[in-house]
Amino acid sequence: MISLQGITKRFSGHTVFKDIDLSLAQGEIIVIIGPSGTGKSTLLRCINFLERPDAGRLQVGDLSVDTQRASRADILALRRRTAFVFQNYGLFANKTALENISEGMIVVDKLPKTKAHARAREILERIGLADKADAYPASLSGGQQQRVGIGRAMAANADVILFDEPTSSLDPQWVEEVLSLMKQLAVERQTMIVVTHEMQFAREVADRVVFMDEGGIVEEAPPEELFTAPKDERTRHFLRKILAPTGQAVP
Repeated sequence: MISLQGITKRFSGHTVFKDIDLSLAQGEIIVIIGPSGTGKSTLLRCINFLERPDAGRLQVGDLSVDTQRASRADILALRRRTAFVFQNYGLFANKTALENISEGMIVVDKLPKTKAHARAREILERIGLADKADAYPASLSGGQQQRVGIGRAMAANADVILFDEPTSSLDPQWVEEVLSLMKQLAVERQTMIVVTHEMQFAREVADRVVFMDEGGIVEEAPPEELFTAPKDERTRHFLRKILAPTGQAVP
């Protein structure tokens, strides 16, 4: 169970969003969509304190944190329960794919290096990069780097994986391999919150789609409902703008 209650974030007096409430059950997949600049990525970063919320309460599993009073121990515990996949991959340039995936298991989970490396090799096999264990990020394609980033998140065994526009930095030819891996995780019922502009992915994979605009959640619904019969005019306007150029049906 992941729950956000009254989450608020401000930058230099500007309110990015206020009183955000959102929850999801174990195994549920939520996709957040909306115009650029509406706070989607910031909300995701607030969930594991990459950005500190200004108000509200976060619950992940059995851990409940008052964001205004969160101690360093609270934040570390929260981060151990949430794994993050970054837009720009976030890999260590001086470490191999194997080392990038195993680093958290060694440093955070205190696993012996041999066990961590064995687990990392299993993950590399799952993400289709078993032959790239000793490769450094600079020698990998964007799609391969992002798959390593997802592999690192998988290694964390977190309650939820947070995906921050994971395909936005990729050349078009690498997008599908990353989405395919995410679809595989969805089939396995990995709990996920995904911020993306990939509408077809949202249609196919999400249990619920959340539309954000102007610093708040406008509406949320199963994809078959939100994409065909949205209740709010702002949602309809956004979907028409995004879907019409691709030839997809618009509400």
